[in-house]
Amino acid sequence: MRTTITLDDRLLIQLKARAAESGISVSRLIEQGARLLMRAPAAANDTDPFELITFGSGGRFTQHNVDRISTVLEADDIERYKGRE
Repeated sequence: MRTTITLDDRLLIQLKARAAESGISVSRLIEQGARLLMRAPAAANDTDPFELITFGSGGRFTQHNVDRISTVLEADDIERYKGRE
């Protein structure tokens, strides 16, 4: 079957070089790569799903406005490095 794909220019240059070294066409090289990919087992997600553990009955968890992260970082730096100069 004939199809059209879009490739990064640098990737295409590498594919052309590899195909020339192997004495095959770029199309055949891409087909071989796709076949190898399809033979490999799908990557299984072996890790447990992330679960955020919370406790308490709600309310505000910090004195800082988390919408202004720079303020939080600055307060942390001041606390951590005060007295060091």
